[in-house]
Amino acid sequence: MKWTYRECQYGDIIRVKLGSVYHYGIFVSEDEVIAFGLPPTAENLKHQQDIKVLATDIDVFSCGNMVETAQLTFKEKRRRQSPDKTVSAARARIGEGGYNLIHNNCEHFVNEIVFGEKISEQELEVRRKWQRFHSGK
Repeated sequence: MKWTYRECQYGDIIRVKLGSVYHYGIFVSEDEVIAFGLPPTAENLKHQQDIKVLATDIDVFSCGNMVETAQLTFKEKRRRQSPDKTVSAARARIGEGGYNLIHNNCEHFVNEIVFGEKISEQELEVRRKWQRFHSGK
């Protein structure tokens, strides 16, 4: 998956960089982005146990930063849910909790909704760095 700055389309995976991490969501419209929690600012992470899947507008989602849109490969396009099913599945999970920064975050959420696979590249990168650190390489 590559990322680009282009106009968001219904059902797209989008992300915004906040410091050293990305916050992910499903774009429905300028007035509706579905994400697992608000952007991970210091204030929003204070109450991690209260984080739920929610719908917000693009301005709140982006915190004034540039929004990137996923450019799916041919293989990813074949695996993904249709935009209608993506949006429907994301909306059905509004109000769901269980957020965990490492094991159940906003990136896990969008990948599970779109591809049926709960995965986070950010988590995997942290694990790779941790393993290299502990192996001395």
